[in-house]
Amino acid sequence: MDIGSLPPRTGSGYPQPFAARVSGRDKRALGDLFGLTAFGVNHTRLPPGTASALRHAHSHEDEFVYVLEGHPVLVTDAGETALAPGMCAGFPAGSGDAHHLVNRGDTDVVYLEIGSRHDDDAVDYPDDDLAGRTVDGQWRYFHKDGQPY
Repeated sequence: MDIGSLPPRTGSGYPQPFAARVSGRDKRALGDLFGLTAFGVNHTRLPPGTASALRHAHSHEDEFVYVLEGHPVLVTDAGETALAPGMCAGFPAGSGDAHHLVNRGDTDVVYLEIGSRHDDDAVDYPDDDLAGRTVDGQWRYFHKDGQPY
C-alpha cells in the first residue's frame, strides 16, 4: 500500500480549546486499512509548532513511537528528550508516565505510532482539565471533576 494514497485524518476529537493545540497534525490509519483489531498503527506528520497530542497517559493501552523524519522533542514526566530519525520510545499501559511529542523545529516530523486497542482504556491529561474514557461504546471527554464536555 502506498501511504500517500490514504486520506489523512487531521486535527483531533479533543474539545476546544484543546483541539487547537494539535491542529495541523495529520494521521494515516495504517492499522485500520488492514483491519487490525488488536493494535493500531498510524503514520503521523507534525508540521512545525504542532504537538502529537496533549500530554497524556493510558490506563490500559501500550504505546510506541518510531521517528522516521525530523527532530521532535519527547515530553514526559521525567522532562524533555530530543529525538531524531531512527529513535523510538515506548509507554507501557498503566505506567502513569504522561507523554507527547512536540515539533519545535522548522521542518515536518514524521513518525509511526503503534498502540494496543483496549475497550476499557482511560486517558489522563495531567496538564489540562481533561480526561477521556469509553462510555456506551463511544470515546468521551470529561472535566477532571467528571462533568462532560
